[in-house]
Amino acid sequence: MTDFTELDALPTEELRERAFTKAREKLDIGFFWDLFKHLPTSPETEERELADIGSAVDDSVSLWREFTGHDYGDQEPLIRARFIDYLQKDE
Repeated sequence: MTDFTELDALPTEELRERAFTKAREKLDIGFFWDLFKHLPTSPETEERELADIGSAVDDSVSLWREFTGHDYGDQEPLIRARFIDYLQKDE
């Protein structure tokens, strides 16, 4: 298990990359769906195939970051906690 302190010291984008990589490898749609529910979406992302959910989340995060000045705003602590929690599970 990865140490919480070690993970918490990483930038949010590094946590996101690690969590997304892990979820893709495990084909963990539940992780992406949980995260996706908390991000603003565009109509385009709602039409994608379920197999493309990882790409949809990546696109939504990128779009959100573009519109919000490249940060997660008030949601960052919750998103970081979700990434860290996911990275510590079932390693």
